[in-house]
Amino acid sequence: MIVGGELMGKVNERKKHGILDWIEKVGNKIPHPFMLFFFLSVFIILLSWGLNYLDVGVIDPVKNEVVKVKNLLSSEGINFMLQNTIKNFTGFSPLGLVLVMTLGIGLAEHVGLVSAFMRNTILNSSPKVITFMIMLIGICGNIASDAAIVVVPVISAFIFCSLGKHPLAGIAVGYAATTAGFSANLIVAGTDALLAGISTEAMKIVNPNITVSVVDNWYFMGVSTFLLAIVGTVVTEKIIEPRLGKYTGKKIIEREAVNQVEKKALKKAGIYVSMYILFLVAIVYPKNSFLRNPTTGSLLNSPLLNAIIPLLLILFLIAGITYGKGVGKIKDMSDIPKYMTLGIKDMSSYIVLVFMIGQFIAYFNWSKLGFVLAVEGADLLKNLNLRGIPLFVMFILLSAFINLFIGSGSAKWALLAPIFIPMFYMLGYNPALTQMLYRIGDSTTNVISPLFPYMPIVLGLAQEYEEDSGVGTVISLMLPYTIAMLIMWIIMAIIWIYLGIPLGPGAPIDI
Repeated sequence: MIVGGELMGKVNERKKHGILDWIEKVGNKIPHPFMLFFFLSVFIILLSWGLNYLDVGVIDPVKNEVVKVKNLLSSEGINFMLQNTIKNFTGFSPLGLVLVMTLGIGLAEHVGLVSAFMRNTILNSSPKVITFMIMLIGICGNIASDAAIVVVPVISAFIFCSLGKHPLAGIAVGYAATTAGFSANLIVAGTDALLAGISTEAMKIVNPNITVSVVDNWYFMGVSTFLLAIVGTVVTEKIIEPRLGKYTGKKIIEREAVNQVEKKALKKAGIYVSMYILFLVAIVYPKNSFLRNPTTGSLLNSPLLNAIIPLLLILFLIAGITYGKGVGKIKDMSDIPKYMTLGIKDMSSYIVLVFMIGQFIAYFNWSKLGFVLAVEGADLLKNLNLRGIPLFVMFILLSAFINLFIGSGSAKWALLAPIFIPMFYMLGYNPALTQMLYRIGDSTTNVISPLFPYMPIVLGLAQEYEEDSGVGTVISLMLPYTIAMLIMWIIMAIIWIYLGIPLGPGAPIDI
C-alpha cells in the first residue's frame, strides 16, 4: 500500500555525476514552471514586436508565399490574446487526455489496486528484465498514441518503487521509452500513416507517381525498437540508477505480501478486465466493424485508436471498482467519485501550469516564430550543399533541434517534407529514407524539451516522489537517454544505409 514518509537525505544519497549534477543544479534555479512560461510568453510578445518591426519573414516552401512574423502587440495580436485566453487553456490538447486518464488511474491507485498488482506480480522479478520490458512496451506504446506517455511513466514509477529501486529512475525509463522512442514500433502504427501521407504529398512536387507507404520504414523501425530498448536499459542501469542512489523520499510502496483478500480481489478484477478486452476484440474482429477504418477496414486511423483514451478509462474503472469492492474500499456508488476526485486533486498543480503553457504555445504559433525558425534552419542546411552521410547526420540533428521548439511531429514534417523530400530525391534517395532520418531526430529530443506538452506531467509525477524536483531534475535525468539514443540510432542508420538494407517492403535506400 501507499504510505507516507519524510523527505530526507536526497543529495547525500546521490553519487556525484559531474555535468548532470550541474545541469540539475542550474536547471532547478529556473523559476517555477508557471513563472517560467509567463516570462517566456512576455519574451515571445516582445520578440514578435521586434522581428515584425524589422519585417522578418520567410518563403513558405509549400504555398510559395511570404510568411512574416506577426506582432502580438498589434491590435490584432492583443485581440487574439484577450479573446482566446480561455480557449488557449481549455484547448490545450493534452489537458483533456491527462484528466480523463487520471480519473481511471486515480481510482485504481487510491483503492490500492496498483500497489497490490505490483506487489503480486513483479516483486520477485529480475530488475534487468523489468527495465528492458518497460522500454520495449513503452516504445511500442505509440500504437495508443499519446496515451502511453501518460500511463507508462506512472506505472513504471510504481514498479521501480515496489522493487526497492528509485522511482525517479522508473519515471525516467518510462518517459524515455514512450517519448524518445516514440517513432519506433514493432508493428505499423498511426504515426506511420500520418507521416507517409505527408511524404506522399511532398513527393508530388517533383514526381506525383511515387507514393510513400505506411510500411516503408517498417523494417528499420522494427529493429530500432530493440536497439532503443537495449540502449535505454543500459542508460538506466549504468547511469541513472547509480546517480540517484537509494530512495528515501516521501512516498514508498511497501514490500509486504499480498493477503488473501487482495489476491481474491485481484483475481476478480482480472476476470472482469479480460471479459472487457474479449468483448472489444469480438467487436473489432469483423472487417466491417464500426471501430475499424470505414474506408480500408484497417485498424490504422480507425475509430478504435481514436477512442483509445475513453476505452482505457473504462478498463481502469472496471478494474478499480471491482478491486475496490473486493477489499472493502468501495462500499457504495458514492465512494467511486470520491476516489476519482482524489486522483484529480493530485493533478491540481498540473492544471494550473497548463493555463500558462497554453498561452505560451498559442502566442508562439500565432506569431509564426516557430515557422520562421524551422524554415531558416532548413535553408541553412540546404545551403551547406552536403551529400551522403554528412547530409543525413546534419538533417537528423536539424530535426532534433527544431523539435525542441515545435512539439507536433506532424506539423514539423509538414513543414520540412516539402523542402527535403524533393531535395533528397534529386540526389537519388528514396523519400522513405528522408522520412526515416526525420523520425530519428524528431523522437530523441522530446524528453529534454521544456516545451514538450507532456513535460509538466513528468515534472508533477517526479514531485510526488521528491518534492524539490524541478525542470533541471527532469532534464538531467533525460539527457543521457537523448544523447545515447541519438548516437546509437544514427550509427544504426549509417550501417543500415551502408549495407543497402531496404527500409521496408519495397522501400530501398536509393530510387
